[in-house]
Amino acid sequence: MLAELNIRNFAIIDELKVAFDGGLNMISGETGAGKSIIIGAVGLLLGDRANADMIRSFEDAAVVEALFDIRGQDGLRARVREMGFGDGEELVVRRVVSRSGKNRVYINGRLSSLASLAAIGESLINICGQHEHQMILNPDNHTDILDEFGGLLPLRTAYRERYDRYRSLQQKLRGLQGRSTIRAEREELLRYQIGEISQAGVHTGEDAALTEDKKILANVQKLMDFAGAAYETLYGKGGSVLAEFRGVVSAVKEIRKIDPGLKLSEQELEELYYRIEEAAFTLRDYSKRLSFDPARLEAVDERLELLGRLKRKYGGTLDAVLMKQAEAEREIAEISSLGEEIEALTQNIAAERERLMEVAAELSSKRREAAAALKQSVEAEIRTLGMEHARFEAVFADLRGDPDEATLNEKGMDAPEFYLSANVGEEMKPLRGIASGGELSRIMLVLKKVLARTGSVGTIVFDEVDSGIGGATAEIIGQKLREVAGHHQVLCITHLPQIACCGDRHYRVVKRVAGERTNTSVSLLTGEERLEEITRMLGGVALTQKTKEHAREMLLAARG
Repeated sequence: MLAELNIRNFAIIDELKVAFDGGLNMISGETGAGKSIIIGAVGLLLGDRANADMIRSFEDAAVVEALFDIRGQDGLRARVREMGFGDGEELVVRRVVSRSGKNRVYINGRLSSLASLAAIGESLINICGQHEHQMILNPDNHTDILDEFGGLLPLRTAYRERYDRYRSLQQKLRGLQGRSTIRAEREELLRYQIGEISQAGVHTGEDAALTEDKKILANVQKLMDFAGAAYETLYGKGGSVLAEFRGVVSAVKEIRKIDPGLKLSEQELEELYYRIEEAAFTLRDYSKRLSFDPARLEAVDERLELLGRLKRKYGGTLDAVLMKQAEAEREIAEISSLGEEIEALTQNIAAERERLMEVAAELSSKRREAAAALKQSVEAEIRTLGMEHARFEAVFADLRGDPDEATLNEKGMDAPEFYLSANVGEEMKPLRGIASGGELSRIMLVLKKVLARTGSVGTIVFDEVDSGIGGATAEIIGQKLREVAGHHQVLCITHLPQIACCGDRHYRVVKRVAGERTNTSVSLLTGEERLEEITRMLGGVALTQKTKEHAREMLLAARG
């Protein structure tokens, strides 16, 4: 429940602090005092959009902060814990609206997102005002109301999980079918690519080796000239290196006869001689192997051109070309099995739909049972509110038709909509066609009362629940609000003394001008103060002793 509300620099509110308790809390005040401003501030704690116009004039930021007692709300506490905002019996929510646009949300002192606040806020407070009226009038929300009343939300969650799985399979099938329609063209392209690469007989590193071959083939004459000249210098011509080197060997041999201390052995020189001779013979044989082969050079050029074309088409390297071939072969295998996969998936979808239909049919059947119970409960309650001949019903727009062609959506196979006949002789009409604000307010209150035992929200705020009603009906509405307050904390803004008398506590909203600034304040009324407020609500401007006695009687009667 909402335990404490602090508002600063919001609209005409300078600073407001008010503590609430459980049960039925009544809020009253003159028109324009700022009651709707307080509701707007509470709306910010539920994730409503904020803008700079909300900030009090000449101030930089507005702050709305609330302390909630969440004992007994195990689901909410678990959600808060899972979202990383701690665990405890109290929850503090703070919203800061800045003119600079840097708005902030804090949950238990930790910076949060607006989405997280909205997710938590829906379990904290439910504001039943004009916006809530629009929700009730929207048939899309009637299924949710009926399912909540009938305790069908767990079954619907199970249905939704199966429905999402079914839709996922359908989406996968559409993807496969889309591929199937173009698979002939795709398969033809893939087979061409595989054939082109396979026929080329590509090998990793082949292009580098061929480039080396081309360089040799293009320079054969130069290579022959270099190898021949080197051979002649080392061995072939008179006065060659080896001929001269033989003289060096003889000279060293003679030196060592005289001076054995020379650090150069004949054996070392002999080894060097034979190594030079071997090099000369290698050059001679290399030169003999060389020959200009224009046909081979042309073949190498053609091969390099083919490999270059493949590299340009398939990735820039021969490794990429070979990878493309492997990928194409894998895709061909997938395409070949596509028909079998589509057939298997189609059968799987049919079986899944059959199971989904069973859950949808169970949900639909239980909804109709819940609709009958809701009809009985709503009609019994609304007839106590001055609509003695009203009839209420949840009319099902059946989406089933042929079982093989049943229309399913995320909520099931049917779409209930609330209908109402307010007076004798009137036909049942959709709730969205109700023009009377009083009738709509009474329907809203009745639905809240009927759903009170099933709802998990901690606090319900009724704004303008007394629209279009008065007299005895107002007294009954006050009692209904008290009954709702037996299951939830209720905050009710009212202009009617008959309703205000039924509250466990009564708060008055007052607007005052101090200096040149206007400010709104809220105060909890004591016994005498409450009597004065009820008297004001009864008598307007002219307050008489008789009016005051009437107010006292109303308060005593409400307590009884």
